[in-house]
Amino acid sequence: MISFSNISKQYGRQILFVDANFQLNPGDKVGLVGPNGAGKTTLFRMIVGEESPDEGEVSVPKKMTVGYFRQDVEEMSGRSVLDEAIAGSGRLGDLHHELEALQQAMGDPDKADDMDRILARFGEVQEEYDHLGGYGLESQAREVLHGLGFDDRRIDGDVGDLSGGWKMRVAMARVLLGRPDVLLMDEPTNHLDIESIIWLESFLKSLPSALFMTSHDREFMNRIVSRIAEIDDGEITVYAGNYEYYEKERAIREANREAAYARQQAMLAKEQRFIDRFAAHAAKAAQVQSRVKALDKIEKIELPKKRKLVDFDFRQPPRSGDKVVMVEDLHKAYGDHVIYDGFNMTIQRGERWAVMGANGAGKTTLLRMIAGAMEPDSGSVRIGASVQMGYFAQQALQVLDPDKTVWEQLQDDFPKETVGAIRNLAGAFQFSGDEVEKKIRYLSGGERSRLVLARMLMYPPNLLVLDEPTNHLDLATKDMLITALKDFEGTMVFVSHDRSFLRGLGTRVLELGGGEPLLFPGTYVEYVARTGHEAPGLH
Repeated sequence: MISFSNISKQYGRQILFVDANFQLNPGDKVGLVGPNGAGKTTLFRMIVGEESPDEGEVSVPKKMTVGYFRQDVEEMSGRSVLDEAIAGSGRLGDLHHELEALQQAMGDPDKADDMDRILARFGEVQEEYDHLGGYGLESQAREVLHGLGFDDRRIDGDVGDLSGGWKMRVAMARVLLGRPDVLLMDEPTNHLDIESIIWLESFLKSLPSALFMTSHDREFMNRIVSRIAEIDDGEITVYAGNYEYYEKERAIREANREAAYARQQAMLAKEQRFIDRFAAHAAKAAQVQSRVKALDKIEKIELPKKRKLVDFDFRQPPRSGDKVVMVEDLHKAYGDHVIYDGFNMTIQRGERWAVMGANGAGKTTLLRMIAGAMEPDSGSVRIGASVQMGYFAQQALQVLDPDKTVWEQLQDDFPKETVGAIRNLAGAFQFSGDEVEKKIRYLSGGERSRLVLARMLMYPPNLLVLDEPTNHLDLATKDMLITALKDFEGTMVFVSHDRSFLRGLGTRVLELGGGEPLLFPGTYVEYVARTGHEAPGLH
C-alpha cells in the first residue's frame, strides 16, 4: 500500500531519518510514536506529498484516497456546519454542493435563458449523486457531527461562529465522512471531550480504512491500534501490538541490548588486554595482528538511548480546613438553558472530585464559579478556612510573558530557589537542554500548558481547580503528573477527558447533565463499574 524505502531527511543539522523503512498495509491500524521533533508530522506530510525525502522513496498508489486530519485548521465561514462537513466527503461532497448551486440557479430569473443547460446538468449530477449513495450523506454527516458533540442547533448554524476547538471537530468530521482508503490523524483527541473520544474509538474501529495516527491518549491508542511504529534516532521500528504491548516489548529489547552491550564490552576488554600484553612480543605478533583485525571488523553494539524523565518531589501544601468548598442552592442559566437549579455540594479536605458531563452540562461553569471567575445567578459558592487555590484553565496560558524565555519566567517566579531546584522543576515538565532558552511566544499550546502547571506546582496550593490540565500533554508528562498528584495531600476538583488521569486520581465523581446532578461517593473506577459506562449517557 504505502511504503517508505530507505528514506533520509534532515533540516539543517537536525537529522530525522537515516535509511528508514516502513510499510502501511490495507486495513492496518498503526500508532505512530516518538519524542517531540522526531519527525512524526514530517512522515504524514510525505504521504500527502507536502514534503519529500532527501533520499529514498515514498510510494503512494495513484488511485488511493488519503484523508489527513491535522492540528492547524483552515478558515471556515459562509456555510452551515453540516455543509462544511459534507464538503470533505470527496466526490459526493462536490456533487452535493453542485446540486445546491444548480437548485439556486433554477430559481434565479436572471438565468432563464440558460435554463435548458442548467436542467440538463442538474439531471446528470442528480443521477451520479444518487448512484453513489448521496441521499444518505446528510444523515451520515449528522450522525458523525452528533458523535463529535454537536447538537442540531449548532449543526445547522454558521460554521464561522464556532471557536477554534469546535472548528477542529468540523475538520475531523470532513475527513471521516470522506471514508478515505488511508486515514492520517495527528492528535485527534486534543479538542474532544470523553464522550466524543469514546464515540470516535468505536467509529475508527469499525472503519475499513487503514489508520495511521499519533495520540497522547494511552487508552485511545490501546483500544484502536494493532501495531506501533516508533521513530527514534533516525529509524522506524515496528512493534506488533497496542501501546501497552509496545511499552513492555521496548523495555525487554532495551534490557536485552544492554546485556548484549555488557557482554561485548567484556569480550572487547579481554581482547584488548591480550593485545596490550603481547604487542611487543615477536613470537605473538601474528596473533596480535589477527586479533586487532578481528576487533576492527566487529560491529559495535551501542547502548539504547534512555529518554530522560525527571521525577519531581512536589512539596506538600499547607493544611486547609475540613470543609474546602461549600456550594449552596446554586442557580445558573444561560438564557433559557438552565445549568444549575438549586444545586448543593460540599467538598471535603483531601477529596479529588472528577467532574463529568457532556458539552453544555456545566463542568467548566462550576469550576469557574469555584475559582471566583464567574458569579452564580443566585445561591453561593463559599471557600473554606485557610484555603489557597490554584486554578488552571486554557485562559491561564495568557498570564505568561511572551517576551521571556522559559528559564527567565521560572527564575522570576521563584527568585529564592536554587538553580538546581528550578532545573529539576523544568526537567519534570520536559524542558531540558536548549528548550529552557525558548521564548514563550514560540512555545506550542502543550509547552505552555506544561509551563503553567510547573509554575503552579512548585509551591502547590491546597486546592487545585483544574480544567482539562492534560490537553496537549505528552504521555511522559501526563504519567509524571498523575504520579505526583497521587501523593498530593490537598484537595482537587478537575475536568479531564483522559481516562488514565480520571482512573489514577478521581476519588469522587460528580456527574452532570442527566437531570439531577449525581454525587458519586466512590472512585472513578468504582463509578465505571457501578454505572457500566465511562462517561455520562454512554453505555
